[in-house]
Amino acid sequence: MTVDEQNLDGLVSAPQQNRSVGWALASLSLATLLSSLGTSIASIGLPSLMQAFGATFQAVQWVVLAYLLAITTLIVSAGRLADVFGRRPLLLAGIALFTSASVLCGLAPTLWLLIAARAVQGLGAALMMALTLAFVSETVSKERAGSAMGLLGAMSSVGTTLGPSLGGLLIAGLGWRAIFLVNVPLGLLTFAIAWHALPARGKTAQATQGKFDTMGTVLLALTLAAYALAMTLGRGNFGALNIGLLAATGIGVVLFAATQARVKNPLVQLASFRDPRLSASLAMNLIVATVMMATLVVAPFYLSRGLGLDAAMVGVVLSTGPFVSALSALLAGRLADRFGSHRMMVAGLTSLATGTFLLSLAMTSLGIVSYVVPITVTCFGYALFQTSNNAAVMSGISAGERGVISGLLNLSRNLGLITGASLMGAVFAIATGQGTADTTILSPAAAAQGMQTTFEAATGMVLAALILAVLSARFASRIPSTSASQYS
Repeated sequence: MTVDEQNLDGLVSAPQQNRSVGWALASLSLATLLSSLGTSIASIGLPSLMQAFGATFQAVQWVVLAYLLAITTLIVSAGRLADVFGRRPLLLAGIALFTSASVLCGLAPTLWLLIAARAVQGLGAALMMALTLAFVSETVSKERAGSAMGLLGAMSSVGTTLGPSLGGLLIAGLGWRAIFLVNVPLGLLTFAIAWHALPARGKTAQATQGKFDTMGTVLLALTLAAYALAMTLGRGNFGALNIGLLAATGIGVVLFAATQARVKNPLVQLASFRDPRLSASLAMNLIVATVMMATLVVAPFYLSRGLGLDAAMVGVVLSTGPFVSALSALLAGRLADRFGSHRMMVAGLTSLATGTFLLSLAMTSLGIVSYVVPITVTCFGYALFQTSNNAAVMSGISAGERGVISGLLNLSRNLGLITGASLMGAVFAIATGQGTADTTILSPAAAAQGMQTTFEAATGMVLAALILAVLSARFASRIPSTSASQYS
């Protein structure tokens, strides 16, 4: 081949490569959309499910909880499985499993079969959530990793925002089964694009040398299930069962750590946590998710009781947050690529702390503005932090650990959401003086007081995360190795 032919071949292959990357990112984006839509769209259907099956709220809430519990307990194992057996086949299996389970959900004749199908759907979502982040490093260059992470973050926010409105339309027009069956054509499209566009990679040398850690997987799943149930059961009544589950969680953590230290090929390399940058990133991720859950748990009471908005207007105002997050995530990715992940992580946490502080003022005299302006600042900071943190972590690890580390990132976020639902709800209840009483009798003053106290606590938590980010950035800057530069 002549030099001219080689140059021509290079000119032709570059656009082809860009198209290939574009289609790969499209499949990862759709997988992210599917998993987040699966979380948000089911909640709107709970009243219809109560009527269709003649069930109580405590029973139908397991349609949501089964999905979340499956993701939380299995997401790290899903990532490790992909590291051992290959990310492409596992991601395709996750999409296929999610799509098939969606069919079962839509056709379920009884509530408990629906709940079981939702758990299977959650397993598929766990595979998709764990592997979309891991695939970014194989799909795009390091210089574009932030933009790719921003795109995935935007799609996650779109799924969260779209779920309630799309679900409401489907239920009104076609019935509750449609909120699950709508995933089927989207899942088939995602599978087709992923099959043709995702790069095929062999298993890493590190992965092929060992077997999958079954014992560690079972211990971690049981431990995470115990913690998730401790935080969700009782609907605010933290009793003996919750305490027992937390005790089981503590025992599970000890047993899991002991097992991982002794097996040859552990599910999680405990030595990874000796890297303060990774440990700090996971801790910050958990803290921020805990704080953000307050906007979902507490804000509806402030808007409805404190500001006196009707249900329709509450829904419109609450959509502000996910909408801002979706738009901000795209910008956040570009900022992380241009100015560095750690700098943007600190900037994101600063914006987040500013927003939660403004929310803690809860100035009801300003009306809707008292919520919309602060939540805009808060969600921009959240998108900037989330994108930068994901980019920093995923660009600083070896290929053989991308799946499990991606799983840990998603796990820390899910644990934060579960913790936030319980912790922030408890803070709000105590601050309003309601305890476990009916929150429908909240006075405007009590709702405002609860909002103030909850977000004062949230601001303190974000400031703690900000301190971690600053210390982590300083530590990274003192390490002259190549790996340290990946975190800058």
